[in-house]
Amino acid sequence: MLRWLIAILFLANLLAFATLRGIFGPLPYAGAREPGHLNRQIHPDTLRVQAVSEAADLAVVGGPAPAPAIAASALSQ
Repeated sequence: MLRWLIAILFLANLLAFATLRGIFGPLPYAGAREPGHLNRQIHPDTLRVQAVSEAADLAVVGGPAPAPAIAASALSQ
């Protein structure tokens, strides 16, 4: 029983080694994932990065939770 387990584990290791060495072809992460992504962008030169400047956009760590911005009413039965 133990011999079969060791033999199966050995074969599984050989298969994993062969897969990583590329015997079944290149791995999916070996090449570019989206080669035409930059070519499909509309006006990529107009993108701007802005710093967060307003205090409302910053999270307050350890502060009270803000009130939800929804209106609630009792359900009629």
